[in-house]
Amino acid sequence: MWVKICGITNLEDALCATEVGADALGFVFYPQSPRYITPQNAKAIVEKLPLHVKKIGLFVNVTPEEIGVTCKEAQMDMAQIHFEVDKAFWNALRVPYLRVVRAHEAGEIEQYQGLIRLVDAYVEDFGGAGQKIDLSWFDNRDCENIILAGGLTPENIEQIKPFGFYGVDVSSGVEKAKGVKDHDKVRAFIKKAKA
Repeated sequence: MWVKICGITNLEDALCATEVGADALGFVFYPQSPRYITPQNAKAIVEKLPLHVKKIGLFVNVTPEEIGVTCKEAQMDMAQIHFEVDKAFWNALRVPYLRVVRAHEAGEIEQYQGLIRLVDAYVEDFGGAGQKIDLSWFDNRDCENIILAGGLTPENIEQIKPFGFYGVDVSSGVEKAKGVKDHDKVRAFIKKAKA
């Protein structure tokens, strides 16, 4: 199972996650987030990470041009678009991107059907709130293109494995404080997800 550890703010947390097998790390370029990181600080971390680990920038309420500039400056491999956008926006993006569905209800998880997408529980303030999504929404559905986010922890990661999700994305579930990872939780989460 593909694993992304999101809300990275320091090198120690990034190295811990990569050493135990994280496939991707998330950097939050949304100033209102307690996990916000500047592009310069993200770049300083990224330069010390293995090439095979994907570096993904999370964006809220910015233009495709701003996303392009920040991704270049911070050396991101991909942008995670964490807000509602139209077709013109997707067409204007000049970097690889990950679509996000912030699901209020079961039917919404079908959005972007057939495409790799991140499905998160809807919260007012754009993620990282540890809000769980109702797993019954995924019963008898094809989950192989879905990266599940929202309320995941080392304690509940095994419950979601039977659904066959492509991957998982965790932030608050492996923290000791907002923006600071608990290395034991990070290790336990990745180990169980990959088992």
